[in-house]
Order: sequence, then C-alpha cells, then structure tokens
Amino acid sequence: MVMVYFLNIPLASGQKDNYTSEVGLFLGGSYYIGDLNQGNHFNNTKLAGGVIYRHNYNLRFTLQGNLFYGSIAADDSKSHNFGNQQRNLSFKSPIIEAGGQFEFNFMPYKIGDEKYPFSPYLFLGIGIFKFNPQAELNGEWYDLQPLSTEGQGTIANASKPYALIQASVPFGAGIKFNIGKVVGLSLEWGMRKTFTDYLDDVSKTYAPNNLLLSTKGTIAATLADRSLIQNKNNVNSGRQRGFSGTNDWYSFSGIILSFKIAGAKEKCYNMK
Repeated sequence: MVMVYFLNIPLASGQKDNYTSEVGLFLGGSYYIGDLNQGNHFNNTKLAGGVIYRHNYNLRFTLQGNLFYGSIAADDSKSHNFGNQQRNLSFKSPIIEAGGQFEFNFMPYKIGDEKYPFSPYLFLGIGIFKFNPQAELNGEWYDLQPLSTEGQGTIANASKPYALIQASVPFGAGIKFNIGKVVGLSLEWGMRKTFTDYLDDVSKTYAPNNLLLSTKGTIAATLADRSLIQNKNNVNSGRQRGFSGTNDWYSFSGIILSFKIAGAKEKCYNMK
C-alpha cells in the first residue's frame, strides 16, 4: 500500500476519512487597547460570550464562523500615567462581532479520535463589528459619537463622524483537546486589528469648547474636555487629546465548548 504524507498526516490509497462539523459556545472576556489603555493586556476585562460553527476540511484546516458579544471600557482616573489622569476621560462600549476565520492545527486533531486528541492552533480571519462608545455624566450615560467631541462636522474639524460599524482582522492562537467522543474544548486568545481610532471616542485634538457649546450643547462640551486642571480661554483647543498614529484594538479570549454534529461525505484518496 502506497502511503502519502501531507502535513505529516498519512493517507493510504483507498483510505476514507469522515471529517466533522461542530457547533459551540464561547465564554470568556473582552478588553481593548487604545488611547485610554496603551498596552495593558487584559486590563478591565469584561464578560463576553457567543456562538461558533466550525467546518473541518481535514485534520489540519478548519473554517470557523462566529457571533460574539462583549464590552470594553477604560478610565483615565485609574491609569498609572499622570498625563492620562489629568485628561480624566472614560468610556464604555458594547462590541458585537460577526466573523469568519481559518484555523491551522499544528498537530492532526479530530473530536472523539483517540489518535488525534489535541493540538495547538493559529487563526486568521475577517470580521464586522458594531460599537457605540458612551460616557457617564451625573449618573446618566450618553452616546459620544453624536456629540462630536472632537468637533467632527464643525468648522473646527471637517471630517465626518466616525462609523459605528467597522471591519476588523481577528488573529490569535489557542489549543484544542477532546473531552469526550463528541465534545471538544478550546482555550483561545484572540486580538482584533481595527481600522478606527475611535473605539474610545478619543483620537486627535481638543475642539474649541465654546464652539461645541454653541453647536452641540453643554453635555458635548463637558464630555469633550474633562481635564482636572481647567484652563481659561479654551487653552486646550488644538492640543493633543489622543494619539491618532495608531488605531484601537480589541480582544475576545476564553473557552470554546464545541460539539460534533455531523460527518462530511466520506472522502476516498486514490493517490497513485
């Protein structure tokens, strides 16, 4: 019998494999990296959940679709950076993501198969997500995008308000292993590269406070500049509020409990 090796998986002439599909539940956390949290991974992690579907093309390659929900938040007053503390901004935002990703298993893996019980894996994909940054004032929460806190759509800032639905690029790593004949468990850490710097409603410079007051109202002017040291004569106007040189990131990380639901049609490899 002639043996053919593809990515270290032996396939014999006439050998049949029945690959599976999976449905599963995700439970974990979500957090963000951006102007109010410049690099502290897992800082202010919030509960997240979702559902997934996996189609296993073979023992190495999987296509996953997912729908995840979580939230992100940050608060300058809790920062270790003195400048951030003085800026004194804060926000929270829900994150709803629909995405798809390709997964590559470093080792052959199949739910319920004792020969292939576990594997580390990498993934890369594309997603669409919806967010809506909010801030609290006097016990009430306000949507920040309509308030144009950096003067979007005014004579101070000609740019349009940022879109609340954006694309992302999910990527990360994890490990899969069997916990039963039809049940698998994955531990996964994933980051999302985005193409916006406004997950936190902070990116560029302060807009003139009196302009926001006259065009958007008192709430917009107050939430745009919450500096602990208030300057007279709109001194903050034009000063750096955020850092627009890098876009924001967010993460979904946690546990995926998946269940084998069906086998694909048997495949016969007739390699000569």
